[in-house]
Amino acid sequence: MKLVRYGPSGREQPGLIDAQGRLRSLRGVVNDIGPEVYGAKGQRALRKLDVDALPRVAGQPRLGVPFVGIGKFIAIGLNYRDHAAEAKQAIPTEPIVFNKWTTCITGPFDAIEHPPHSTRMDWEVELGAVIGREARYVGVAEALGFVAGYCTVHDVSERQFQFERGSQWDKSKGLDSFGPVGPWFVTADEVPEPQALALHLDVNGERMQSGHTRDMIFSVAQIVSYLSHFMTLRPGDLIATGTPPGVGMGKQPPRYLRPGDVVALEVQGLGAQRQVVVASKHKVAVDAEKLVPSARA
Repeated sequence: MKLVRYGPSGREQPGLIDAQGRLRSLRGVVNDIGPEVYGAKGQRALRKLDVDALPRVAGQPRLGVPFVGIGKFIAIGLNYRDHAAEAKQAIPTEPIVFNKWTTCITGPFDAIEHPPHSTRMDWEVELGAVIGREARYVGVAEALGFVAGYCTVHDVSERQFQFERGSQWDKSKGLDSFGPVGPWFVTADEVPEPQALALHLDVNGERMQSGHTRDMIFSVAQIVSYLSHFMTLRPGDLIATGTPPGVGMGKQPPRYLRPGDVVALEVQGLGAQRQVVVASKHKVAVDAEKLVPSARA
């Protein structure tokens, strides 16, 4: 199943994509696409539905984040060898773990806001894995059984904040609009092998990233198992599993996103995203300029 949420921001309705690629409404069937819906019991109930009897949604409404209940947005860094090389970083011997704050999450076609003090805003297409049941101290062999589904994730990053502002990755990854998710939540039964997916990203129509999940250093199963030994994973937790080579900081010379740029990305079978970069309406507070220098500095 491909589950979606559609409609204006803050007023999204639940739906699904049928076998012909048409949007069908789940209004009146479920309240929202939350853990009780994409968990095992909820998925079994949805599979009993006569999809052809569900109302078709007219037009092309906005698609929002395809599910709710994201308690944690966890990301894995340098999980492709070629990406680690272009970043001039050592190949990790254990997964590099950081957070993307949940306030950064937006829909797959919503604009990306260019922060007023950003100078090196970068792109990263990633496979996202969504936890479906509580996981603690699970083994690699059983780990995929805790994954309810998958989605396309754009891990937008600010490289100056990441490497030159105290080497704290978290603050470079979680700015508002830095986490587009969707367009669909694809249930795990449609992705029997998450290490068999191609993914790519274009900027202004030019191919920047082209990779494959078979090239991940740590597989989805290894990542889920590893994380479960350091935190309790709960239904709705979203894991971004790393990006292939081709990011802006790896270009010669480096290339970064500016207002007006258009980013298009896709993970095989999980749907495509498209975002326009827009200038922030905010300004850096005068009394914070020394701590948070303006992009004009």
